[in-house]
Amino acid sequence: MDIRQLQYFVQVARLNSFSNAAKSLYISQPTISKMIRNLEVELGADLFYREGKSIRLTDAGQILLTKAQNIVESFGSLSSELDSLRNLKQGHIRIGLPPMVGASFFPAVIGQFHKRYPEVTIRLHEDGAKKVENDVETGLIDIGVVVLPVNMAKFHCFTFIEEKLELLVPIGHRLAGVSNVRLGELAEEEFVLFREDFALHDRIITACVKAGFQPNVVYESSQWDLISRMVAAGLGIALLPETICRDMDRSRIEIIPLTKPAIPWQLGMIWRRDRYLSFAAREWISFAKGLLGEQFLPSDYIDISDT
Repeated sequence: MDIRQLQYFVQVARLNSFSNAAKSLYISQPTISKMIRNLEVELGADLFYREGKSIRLTDAGQILLTKAQNIVESFGSLSSELDSLRNLKQGHIRIGLPPMVGASFFPAVIGQFHKRYPEVTIRLHEDGAKKVENDVETGLIDIGVVVLPVNMAKFHCFTFIEEKLELLVPIGHRLAGVSNVRLGELAEEEFVLFREDFALHDRIITACVKAGFQPNVVYESSQWDLISRMVAAGLGIALLPETICRDMDRSRIEIIPLTKPAIPWQLGMIWRRDRYLSFAAREWISFAKGLLGEQFLPSDYIDISDT
């Protein structure tokens, strides 16, 4: 028994005619008669009996019609919903965003995506990049924005920004006014960092250790604007990405390029290699690529095996 047999049977029952049902389905009468006969053989019961030129349902036919109508209607509803998904009339996407990334890059992208696909819902999960990466890996979210590099054996990825970190100091600081600062010159400073669940926390500490010192971290926060205010209040120095620094009020802080070594900041959108992505999620990736613009990283930033 297949869905076509049930569809043909329901149509014959509705119209009380093999010939009219065949015309409505755009098939030949012998074809529909054969399909109904095969169904009767499979069920071991006659479904129709003839009264002159008309037909009527048998008791078995009445029982089958009740069930078959529900099945055919459910199948039609399923087909319609799948068509809606394929045409992106509906859908749901779970996206992970670090707070500072979301505010800087994604309001416009989300707004334009919603304008094009108003029935697709997006649920945003705001966490540090390390938590976002873990949630993509475990399947709690579909797509995540993270600080690169990531393990490319696990994730597909496209990169949409590559910048460097810059130094924030309060007005009147000993380094205020210099053209650039070497990382090693910050060994005696007090640092204000993102919390441990943010990728930049580990990135900055690792860079400092490689430069020959363990940074003295006095405050941690999940908000870049709070970090900048703590710097302005003289509570420490901070290292933040260029994009974030461009939007800051410089009346109480000074921003200085960091050199030797510069600390890179690359953002990418990731999703699992081995997990199904919905039509809506795939369209989001394509849409975001088009708006954000794909960049390619140097090979030494693309893949790491020990993350």
